[in-house]
Amino acid sequence: MLNELAHFSLNIALGFAVLGTIIPLLGASLRRSSWMQLASVFATLQFLLVAFAFGVLTLAFVASDFSLRLVVLNSHTLKPMIYKIAGVWGNHEGSLLLWVLILTFFAACAALFGRRLPQSLLARVLGVQSAITTAFLAFVLLTSNPFTRVAFPPFNGQGLNPLLQDPGLAFHPPFLYLGYVGLSITFSFAIAALLEGKVDSAWGRWVRPWTLAAWIFLTIGIGLGSWWAYYELGWGGFWFWDPVENASFMPWLISAALLHSAIVVEKRDTLKAWTILLAILAFGFSLIGTFIVRSGVLTSVHAFANDPERGVFILMILAVFFGGALLLFALRAKAMDSKGIFAPVSRESALIANNLLLAISCFVVFVGTVWPLVAELLMDRKLSVGPPFFDLAFTPFMVALAVILPIGSTLPWKRARQAHVTRLWPVALLCLAVVGLVWAMQTGRSLIGPIGVGLGVWLVMGVVIELYQRCGRGAGKARRLLRLPLADWGKAIAHAGLGITILGVAGITAWQVEDIRVLEIGQSAEVAGYTVTLEAVEDRRGPNYLTTMSDVALSQQGKLIAMLHPERRYYPVAKMPTTEAGIDSGLWRDVYVVVGEAQPEGGYAVRSFIKPLANWIWTGAIIMALGGFLSLFDRRYRMAAGAPRDLGREAAAQ
Repeated sequence: MLNELAHFSLNIALGFAVLGTIIPLLGASLRRSSWMQLASVFATLQFLLVAFAFGVLTLAFVASDFSLRLVVLNSHTLKPMIYKIAGVWGNHEGSLLLWVLILTFFAACAALFGRRLPQSLLARVLGVQSAITTAFLAFVLLTSNPFTRVAFPPFNGQGLNPLLQDPGLAFHPPFLYLGYVGLSITFSFAIAALLEGKVDSAWGRWVRPWTLAAWIFLTIGIGLGSWWAYYELGWGGFWFWDPVENASFMPWLISAALLHSAIVVEKRDTLKAWTILLAILAFGFSLIGTFIVRSGVLTSVHAFANDPERGVFILMILAVFFGGALLLFALRAKAMDSKGIFAPVSRESALIANNLLLAISCFVVFVGTVWPLVAELLMDRKLSVGPPFFDLAFTPFMVALAVILPIGSTLPWKRARQAHVTRLWPVALLCLAVVGLVWAMQTGRSLIGPIGVGLGVWLVMGVVIELYQRCGRGAGKARRLLRLPLADWGKAIAHAGLGITILGVAGITAWQVEDIRVLEIGQSAEVAGYTVTLEAVEDRRGPNYLTTMSDVALSQQGKLIAMLHPERRYYPVAKMPTTEAGIDSGLWRDVYVVVGEAQPEGGYAVRSFIKPLANWIWTGAIIMALGGFLSLFDRRYRMAAGAPRDLGREAAAQ
């Protein structure tokens, strides 16, 4: 009964989404206050109905209700509870319902926290958001119904994909979707501004918290996905330039550019058209990522679906919203005249350079991701674009971005003098000295490591210099530092987090040591000053899998450091193996061990890696997200711009 009610609630939500699109947009055009006020009501009702449906689906997974086809295909009675819950979104239908839930959640939040917005702008924002909800609810109900019944329920299910049965990946999709779908609100703000024909500094202040929230969630989601791939797949890397990884990375790059561009709109009343375009592109790339993951046009370790019909539906949504938004932008861009004037050397110019580098980087990733598809369609050739292309084409732009960030952060608005540009020369000399020192210590290896370390130090020290300058001169520096707005602290911490991540990437890329050999039980191998000893290999049983677990002793100079337990798991229900690495993590390095299958001539294949600064990659991502959260709680963004609206006076005027 609950399942039928949940399905019915989605149909009712679709009806409210249609009404929430038509009535508020018409009300804003006709200046009918009572119609515009209904936008918040429709947005709240949509969220409550979709939340009820999602709650019922979650209950079905928790209770192992095998009368639902989705539960049969993605759950099993022996699964731990956390993976029963993760099974809700560990598939196409459930993840799409989660997408719609988050979509309506952001609309409800905009209705709740946007009360100080001009009534017509809020009505248009919620109207556009309801239009997006209409499209995705139709997608759910017509092609991806999560409440489809089975005629004869089985006693047990087929289980969740073993690769997804991991704590890191259990939380990875919700955070990623909060980022993906959060960009829909910035898109709605952009379309509302185009419909109103007005973009000003207040609009820039309103749109920044939503963009910041989406960027934070994307950062956390991407970090969790990278961490999962590092320790779960057994390949030992932190980023593989997989199409699905790229699908989340592209919106992250564009939303980072949008954040910086919105600052210019807010502070200097310029870059209006460019900021609107970035808001459209950010959500557009989210839709492109959805198409990549769910259409089956590109293969990936963690794609959700391989259904061309669903891909066509998503392509239609992409064409309507992304194509329609670009057309509207082309028609109304002239109305977005910028009034601000600034010199070539100024903070505005640095932010423009930042935007261009991020946008070009995103374009490079996009080309590398879709080029195999284009080549197959147009030239009937099977091509593969791998890490060598991305590393060569993407890295120079990130290097340039890292160089510019500290300089731009210390420049004044409108016009900078030579003293402002040269004030970082001590930091520049320090970084050059660090590059030289690392180059001398590494004895003949590539420049990737020294340059990466230098850039990381440059970013972190640039933050220190910026904060020192903000303290001013004279006594009371510490007091002035503590009184800085949270947004300034957040920006500094986020930039420092990026520097730490760059340090980690440089370390693991340039100085990783790999050793592959066959070891008998009791044999040892020397790897970069560490001794790896294979002590035992035993067959064991997990809650819903069989495992061959190895006991590996890690020691240095005869002293035991850790016991590692790499595994090779086999899931009988899914008939699928997985690899679990044994990792000893430390501040300066990870020791990463994978034990393979028994060899015909005896012994086991043992792969050992020494990964310098590996944890700095994800520590930097956490610090970036923390910086974003601090900025999000800045008083300027907690309080909407402008005074509360007098609805009675507005109604009387109409």
